[in-house]
Amino acid sequence: MHDRMFFTPVAVTVGAGHKRMLASLFDMHQFLTEFPPSRRRLSYGAAVRACEAARDGDISTDAARDALITFAVTAGILWPAAAPVISVKPVARGFGGYAA
Repeated sequence: MHDRMFFTPVAVTVGAGHKRMLASLFDMHQFLTEFPPSRRRLSYGAAVRACEAARDGDISTDAARDALITFAVTAGILWPAAAPVISVKPVARGFGGYAA
């Protein structure tokens, strides 16, 4: 189970602004085991079954990765592919309090 790596890791949100990279079946299994029971949905069970099937060699690691992505999307924890651009622009204020 340790050597079954994903071709492309899956990034998931684990807290406010924090991400966790899942790069193998071991990482996937550990993450799913730690996931809070109160937030589990139907796709959680499918992801667990896919992880077990991939570990046993019944399905490919890519199929297990796809199940993980489906679970992450439905749970709302998939890290966005493109990070949003955040910029801070100073605003000069005039005498009237309006932006110049």
